[in-house]
Amino acid sequence: METLLSILDILSVGALTALRVAAGAFALAVLAGLALALVRTFVASRIAQVAIAAWTEWMRNVPALAHLFVLYFGLASIGVRLSPVTAACLGLGLVGAAVLCDVFTAGLRSLHIGQREAALAVGLTPANTLRFVLLPQMLRVTLPSLGNYCSQLIKDTSIASAIAVPEIMFYARQLVTSTFETTLIYLAAMLLYAAMVLPLTWAFSSVERRLEVAR
Repeated sequence: METLLSILDILSVGALTALRVAAGAFALAVLAGLALALVRTFVASRIAQVAIAAWTEWMRNVPALAHLFVLYFGLASIGVRLSPVTAACLGLGLVGAAVLCDVFTAGLRSLHIGQREAALAVGLTPANTLRFVLLPQMLRVTLPSLGNYCSQLIKDTSIASAIAVPEIMFYARQLVTSTFETTLIYLAAMLLYAAMVLPLTWAFSSVERRLEVAR
């Protein structure tokens, strides 16, 4: 038990970094994904629609690790050097933006067009219609998918160790190399991931239940 606690103490430093990466990537994914979804839903330009569709398919169908390598090693080869954490946030965030673009688009398109027309008819501006009428309802529809994405994102931070981000798996590999306590170390890593993801899952489930009751 003492050995396990000492391992957890070291890995917890990596857990904080993993949360930083997840928070940065999540913020980028939500903002970029929502912007793309709004263009996809309300802009009739054929060029914009094709460009967004092509970009989202590319980002979703190429492994996230490949994107991280391009951002960290590829950009460095042309003189653009990103820190490992920045490259991880950017790479995971862009992949997440492609995922959430589809989620938010589906949420917006599920709303009856009459709500937007009614809001505009009573004098709301397009911006206020979006803010007060459409986005709150879209959030209610997409919350389960958003919660699943957030939980998955925390687990996906493990691949960032491949570009030297000092997160949980980075420290776990170092400890395995120096102590050879393979089973105990990776068990501790699993416990930390569960400790981060499970409360988040419960929180999203609680919010979903409250929104269902409020409806």
